[in-house]
Amino acid sequence: MNIEGAILDLDGTLLDSMSAWTTVGEAYLRSRGLEPREDLNRRFRNLSLAQAACYYRKEYGLTESVDEIVDGVNAIMRRFYTEKVLPKKGVPEFLEKLKKRNVKLCVATATDRPLAEAALSRSGLLSYFGEIFTCGQIGRGKDEPDIYHAAHRFLNTPKPATWVFEDALYAAITAKAAGFPVVGVYDPYTDRGEAIRAVADRYIRSFAEMEDILE
Repeated sequence: MNIEGAILDLDGTLLDSMSAWTTVGEAYLRSRGLEPREDLNRRFRNLSLAQAACYYRKEYGLTESVDEIVDGVNAIMRRFYTEKVLPKKGVPEFLEKLKKRNVKLCVATATDRPLAEAALSRSGLLSYFGEIFTCGQIGRGKDEPDIYHAAHRFLNTPKPATWVFEDALYAAITAKAAGFPVVGVYDPYTDRGEAIRAVADRYIRSFAEMEDILE
């Protein structure tokens, strides 16, 4: 595996955190006295926080500003990220191997930066990454390639040797269409069976499998 740079998703890829994200939208709407629709979790997974806030305003009639809604969702997640979140199996060991190989690393996430930093700090991973790129910062979700291009410019590594790690099928499709080699990462909350295997250049159920792939 020729790897000089890596762009890694946060939730569901580096962190065992998707269980919290699958319910936070519901928790926020219920805190505002609203009953969420059955399709909320599916829609929320594919949106940045700002995009989700716009959706809540339009579809649920919330009068709070986008920033106020984002702050409310973030408040629910902050405690989880600062007190409970853990890295997925094999992640610390994998990042240490990349560090020893002088592979350049950054994070690309839909999670807002303060929460991403808190989660990475709590899980002991923050020091491995040169930068954190967020969809909020870029102004586009991962249904567009902008965040991957920004991360790639920062890494300044050859694109064929710059691997994107994603658990979400739609994000893997975006990265692959943008010309990046992709590692699909299994997560029980985002698993799409064989679909992500068909898109990704590599597929892993655990980062413990990366030791053999790297060799």
